[in-house]
Amino acid sequence: MAGAKDIVGISVPFAAGVAAGAVVLHFLRLPDSRFPVHCAAAILSATIAASALATVRTAGNDTPARRLRLAVAGIFMAAGLFCYLNFSMLEGIPGPGKPLLDAAAKASDALKERIGSIPYPSSSTAPLVKAMLTGDRTGLDRGTTDVFRKSGASHILALSGLHLGVIYLIMLHLLRPLGNSLRARKVKYLCIILGSGYYTLMTGASPSITRAFLFISINETGKVLGRERDPSGVFLGALTVQLAINPAAITTVGFQLSYLAMAGIFFIYPALERLYPEPGGGPLGKADPLRRIWKAAVMSVSCQAATAPLAWHYFHSFPRYFIITNLVALPVTSAVMLLSVATVALSSMGICPDWLVSTGDFAVQALLQCLGTIASL
Repeated sequence: MAGAKDIVGISVPFAAGVAAGAVVLHFLRLPDSRFPVHCAAAILSATIAASALATVRTAGNDTPARRLRLAVAGIFMAAGLFCYLNFSMLEGIPGPGKPLLDAAAKASDALKERIGSIPYPSSSTAPLVKAMLTGDRTGLDRGTTDVFRKSGASHILALSGLHLGVIYLIMLHLLRPLGNSLRARKVKYLCIILGSGYYTLMTGASPSITRAFLFISINETGKVLGRERDPSGVFLGALTVQLAINPAAITTVGFQLSYLAMAGIFFIYPALERLYPEPGGGPLGKADPLRRIWKAAVMSVSCQAATAPLAWHYFHSFPRYFIITNLVALPVTSAVMLLSVATVALSSMGICPDWLVSTGDFAVQALLQCLGTIASL
């Protein structure tokens, strides 16, 4: 519990300081950005109001520990402000990681070429697989993107935790034969961190997939160290690290929606999920299909409830059938990615069977058919 309070006392002021930097820079330079200044101002104002309320409520208990917490909060808020302003001044200067980024870009180009060389029966399959594995949507036609947008499945085309999560699960299964000894856990840890990190760089390190990588890194680090992994600690730790590395991410729509969606999963979903309690026994046990549907539905509702206000602000739209879309499309999307990864890997080795290519093509067309039906409702 103390650790959770510590990360809150560091992460929240730091994020508020970064938001303050966006406000200050807006009034100093008036940069060309889609990020409205009132969003950063709202984050900053809410934090200041919460701090003021806490100060008033504890005014009669002015202990050294409380004064120290306030001082630490002030220091980290100032650090966030400095971090944002300093990053904006250094923007455009090449960093020491450029060779690694160049290598990741070459690997991404090679992956795109490999996907394009796979003889899928349908012409629309390869562009969609390329978009889902690399984030490159240039090959998608207008009709396909409209289907995803109208059905409320645009998030499937944006690389995020869903896509990196599938890669993460594939790595977990491939590394399972190593066993569970201390040495094996360390080897698996390094493979997962390096593999997911390289995939993040290879796909452009967008704010949403970077967030997913940080979540995996913090969770896997806690696992290998035998530490308790508190969801709020993982959430706030990833937020702090990402803003420290790239403070300008706070001005992007992807960053805001990604963290809001995860906030819905961490803080809204548990309360909704408990409304349908675990079965106490019976023939179905934990495999109760109705409860599995309930969990998937409230997961979708939790994400939508957290992101809907901001999504409406930016895009002035709301997906009416988002529950149906997520219940149908997400399992099919996971199947598409698993089949696509297997097809690309075996194709690179020259041993990909025709039935696997045809099955992957069928899954992609089934996904498009489902989303097309939902979009027409």
